[in-house]
Amino acid sequence: MRRLGLALLCWALLAPAAAAGERVIVAFGDSLTAGFGVAKQEAYPALLEARLRARGFDYRVVNAGVSGDTSAGGLRRVDWALRLGPDVVIVALGANDGLRGQNLAALRANLAAIVGRIEAAGARVLLAGMRLPTNYGDYARDFHAVFRGVAAERGVAFMPFLLEGVGGNPRLNLADGIHPTAEGYRLIVDRLWPHLEPLLRR
Repeated sequence: MRRLGLALLCWALLAPAAAAGERVIVAFGDSLTAGFGVAKQEAYPALLEARLRARGFDYRVVNAGVSGDTSAGGLRRVDWALRLGPDVVIVALGANDGLRGQNLAALRANLAAIVGRIEAAGARVLLAGMRLPTNYGDYARDFHAVFRGVAAERGVAFMPFLLEGVGGNPRLNLADGIHPTAEGYRLIVDRLWPHLEPLLRR
């Protein structure tokens, strides 16, 4: 954990400073954000930054995805991400909690704490929900409800499912059936955009 903390501190301090007038969006998540299995420029944060610039928004998008991270791991490192002074943070965590069958009350508490810290720092939040395969039974239903509950409780913008239209589609996922292809990430940006745009400033 000390090594992780040191690495994150260095990452936060060495990230390029925002240019004058440029705002920062932090994409805060796990391997789905980091872009596991695709080139850095093919992951959704890089594609989102290109979309923003093409539409006249002066934002830099920082990819703060850590493969394998859980909501508890995100809570431990959220303060490092906030050192970047983000205007908006996209929170996309919890998939690994669900796949490992972790306690849902803990997931809810961690997500609420992450959102609270981001808001306390003066940034706006877009919370992205996650889903599990139906073979997880009632746990899958309750898992998805956690995200909607946190978004409603905190009053933040909510995208019901980060992988909407991508999850479960073999053509848009790598062979593992979990992580998107480059084409899948392009669709994620399309689906994310309507939820993000109202949070942006010119």
